[in-house]
Amino acid sequence: MYHHHNHNHHHHHHHDVVHSHTPIGKMKLAFFLTLIILLAEVIGGFISHSLALLSDAGHVLTDIAAIGLSWYALHQGEKPANQNMTFGYHRAGILAALINGISLIIITLFILWEAVQRFQHPQPVESTWMFIGAGVGLLVNVFLGLGLRHEENINVRSAVLHILGDAAASAGVILGGLMIALTGWTMIDPILSVVIALLIAFGAWRIVKQTVVILMEGTPADVEISNVIDEIRSIHGVFDVHDMHVWSITSGKNALSCHVVLDGAITIKDSQSILREIELRLIHLGIGHVTIQMEDADHPHDDSVLCRNNEHHIHPHEH
Repeated sequence: MYHHHNHNHHHHHHHDVVHSHTPIGKMKLAFFLTLIILLAEVIGGFISHSLALLSDAGHVLTDIAAIGLSWYALHQGEKPANQNMTFGYHRAGILAALINGISLIIITLFILWEAVQRFQHPQPVESTWMFIGAGVGLLVNVFLGLGLRHEENINVRSAVLHILGDAAASAGVILGGLMIALTGWTMIDPILSVVIALLIAFGAWRIVKQTVVILMEGTPADVEISNVIDEIRSIHGVFDVHDMHVWSITSGKNALSCHVVLDGAITIKDSQSILREIELRLIHLGIGHVTIQMEDADHPHDDSVLCRNNEHHIHPHEH
């Protein structure tokens, strides 16, 4: 029964991919639109000999890499579990988000370095081509950013941060250019770029932190372990719980494993209603993938709820 349900779910998911309102469809659109910006900026940059436009094209190239990576990871995440990857490929998105987040922080360092150079040697602002290039970049990125802003997926969010970073950079170029044209104060350009870079780095740092917690099998942010323990202990028939682990397979997919101590005299049939009760309550707490080992009070175990170390008290020669 369970397998059948799973199959249906997967089938339904695949059917969705065709439409452009799913994350994969949006990522595909983002990829090709960003590719168009890149071409426009490279051509514009060569025509106008604008260093700013060409360096912005470099920026867009990192966007394409980020979007491409997210798109690929979304595809990977859909692959079913197999004997080598029993959890499936959901973590592909977490790895993509981690790489995207780190690359944004590295880009920030480059922008800061560039800004320091500019403070020392202020540069005159380039021609109208720069405004045209930045304008196109801004419009497309705002369009993409708005289309993807409600996505929960951390992988998609990491790509959106790249897109928004690019939109902010384009806006900075336009704003800076106008202000310099009005006041003649060339320092505005590097100051704006530093502010934008720091904002983006701050967002990227949050994404990196979240992905690292998931990769370290940390407790999901939306789950309070003490609540989970109290909830299980409060169920009639459960004496105790120990060796508790709660983790995320990927953002939004939480898993739990634990040992619960029951009365040794109850039948397996009776224990099933306790098991169902535990599963139901855990679903309400946002944990859908549950593995529970049931034991009686005589079963050797560590008394701490969380496993203090990985050594169990049973040694091979005791069997």
